[in-house]
Amino acid sequence: MIKVDNLTKKFGGFTAVNNASLEIATGSITGLIGPNGAGKTTLFNVIAGVHEPTGGKVYLDGEDITGLPPHELFHKGMLRTFQIAHEFSSLTVRENLMMVPGEQPGESLWDVWFKGKRVREIEENVRVKANEVIEFLEISHVADELAGNLSGGQKKLLELGRTMMVDAKVVFLDEVGAGVNRTLLNTIGDAIIRLNKERGYTFCVIEHDMDFIDKLCDPVIVMAEGAVLAEGTLGEIKANEQVIEAYLGTGLKNKAASS
Repeated sequence: MIKVDNLTKKFGGFTAVNNASLEIATGSITGLIGPNGAGKTTLFNVIAGVHEPTGGKVYLDGEDITGLPPHELFHKGMLRTFQIAHEFSSLTVRENLMMVPGEQPGESLWDVWFKGKRVREIEENVRVKANEVIEFLEISHVADELAGNLSGGQKKLLELGRTMMVDAKVVFLDEVGAGVNRTLLNTIGDAIIRLNKERGYTFCVIEHDMDFIDKLCDPVIVMAEGAVLAEGTLGEIKANEQVIEAYLGTGLKNKAASS
């Protein structure tokens, strides 16, 4: 689904991503782990068109998408979420979801005036889709709540729901577990697995919670100092002494010893 060849991103004299190469297989849930400052989010931002790469190429289904802006990638089926949720706080959960599909005729004053029936039909279809997403994510109890009033975990679920409002091919999730309690994190994880198995979504997940990675991801890619250090199953990563000692610390080492 995604192929990255020798991708580099420099900010002045600082190299945030350093000749990184990786592949994300269609239908996989790929984990991307590594210490803070390893370049994970910058890599996401370059792939997703937020930053222009300094060098290298990005391919989506064999198509060169290097440097394309986010709105063009959105229409090609590439979506991403953020470490800090970007909700419309003054709109309800349902309204946030209904904002996602692009080029709705209701956005045009001309269409509102002269094609009112079509506008209403499409808006109703979008509403039905939003209600299906709400039911899928089991958040009906907050459907009419202002998004700004949601908990951190509920906002992350809403971000995941936005990806369901369009025909996503691949979704990049940036620290979906950050600030989320364990119960909601399990709910988010279950939703990701269902989207992968039932709807064929391909995911790439940045996460520091190794239990969450273990539940969802195969393969796992390790980054350090802007480069790809290792790739494999989480079990193989746990057994990689270079990764454990130099980059992931004693927490993973102890977990590896007990498993």
